[in-house]
Parts: sequence; structure tokens; C-alpha cells
Amino acid sequence: MTFFTHSFQPTRYRRMLWSLLTIATSAYVGICVFFLIFQRSFIYMPRPETPAHADAFTLDVPGARVRISTRPHDGPKALVYFGGNAEDVAYTLPDLTALFPDRAIYLMHYRGYCGSSGRPAEAALRSDARALFRMVHARHPDVIIIGRSLGSSLAIQLAAEEPVSRIVLITPFESILRIAQRTAPFLPMTLLLRDTFESWRYAPRVTCPTLIIAASADEIVPMKDTQALLEAFQPDVASLRIIGSTDHNSVSDKAEFWEALAGTP
Repeated sequence: MTFFTHSFQPTRYRRMLWSLLTIATSAYVGICVFFLIFQRSFIYMPRPETPAHADAFTLDVPGARVRISTRPHDGPKALVYFGGNAEDVAYTLPDLTALFPDRAIYLMHYRGYCGSSGRPAEAALRSDARALFRMVHARHPDVIIIGRSLGSSLAIQLAAEEPVSRIVLITPFESILRIAQRTAPFLPMTLLLRDTFESWRYAPRVTCPTLIIAASADEIVPMKDTQALLEAFQPDVASLRIIGSTDHNSVSDKAEFWEALAGTP
């Protein structure tokens, strides 16, 4: 009788192991499916439309109407600003107006942000950024682009493809894919992630003067990633300014940050 009981124990253990493996696999697949469906909610954090605190117009683009906050100014010079993934860029307008009184200023509210229609996605944002730049450049031949965080990737691609005079990149990253892989190394991000924002691919094609402003204690973009992006540019194209005692979101709280921006012609 004892022999009979023992002979069936390995089978029972195999069944238990198989059940545990099935549960673990199902849970993992479930996590992957969840991320695949909701991934853009981790990248884009649209701001609601707020009471008007800046002049604005609507840029009609395929599939959407994009709100552009602006400070009009006659003359050949302009500045285009692309913000972070959770930013209402209109709040940056007064500071940019003070720093660049001789430039017309245009700030793009991404699709789904602050009164813009549509839903944000990498291809759509890149297309919208290109449409805005070409509209601005037709009016002002000297255009500076400032891109913060997510917006830095839009700025780099535009500078690689369009006649941009100069770009300033605030807390830029190599790619969102790299950030995602570091955040969730247990997920196959190369297979799941749709919007990768691979700035390093476009950096070697940028020829205009480029300033990178980095935070010394950036918890989202480590300094090694910033350095890797810097090295992706051609020699003597990009320079780096590190703002001490700041992180990804507080970098603009320091006077040194605005001094660095003010040094942009």
C-alpha cells in the first residue's frame, strides 16, 4: 500500500508544477497584453483645456485640429517650443517672451492636450511638428526650436530634416524604448512598444548648433543616457550644460537654467 502511494507522488508534483507554470505564464501574458493596450497612457498625460491665458490659433492637420499658443512678433526670427508629456506649454509663454523679445513664439499643444483634438501618438506628433515648423518657417526664416523631454525628440528630428537655425534640448533622452526597458526589464519592450521616440537615430544628421540642458540628478534620464545622446551628434555640433542639484522636473527652477536659455541667440 505504501508503494502504491509513493509511485503516484511524482505525477502529483508534476501536475502541481505544471499548474503553477500555467498560472505564471497566464499572468505574464496578461501583463504584456495590458501594457500593449494601455501603453500610450504611460507616455502621454494630456492636460485639460484651461481658461485662456495666451493668444492661440488652431492648426488644421490631417485627423486633428491642434491648438498653438503664440506671441506674435513681426520680423525674421521665431521660436517653436515642444513641451514635456504632462505639460501645458502655455504656462511657459511668459518666460520665453521675456527671454526672446525679438522672436515670434509658437508653442504646440499635442493632440488631446489643452483643447487640441485627436489622440497623441508618435507618428501624429512628428507630423504635426513638421506642419507647424513649415508654417512658421514660411513667415520667419530664422527659427529656433526648444524641446523639453518628450518634445526634445520632435526637435531633433525636425533639425535633422528641416532648415532649423538652432535647437535647445531640455532633459532629452536617447529613446523612450531605452527608458521603458530600464523601467520594466521583465517585459519584451522591443516587441510591445509602439512609440519608441528614438532620438539617437536622428542626432547624427543634425548640423545646426545644439545645446543640451541636463539635470544633474535626473531620475528618468540618467547622465549616461545624456552622454550617449551627446555622442550621437557629429563632432562640434552639440554642447552640454548640466544644471546642478536638479532632477527631471525641477531643472527649470534654477536661475542657471534660464541663463543657459538666454545665451541662445
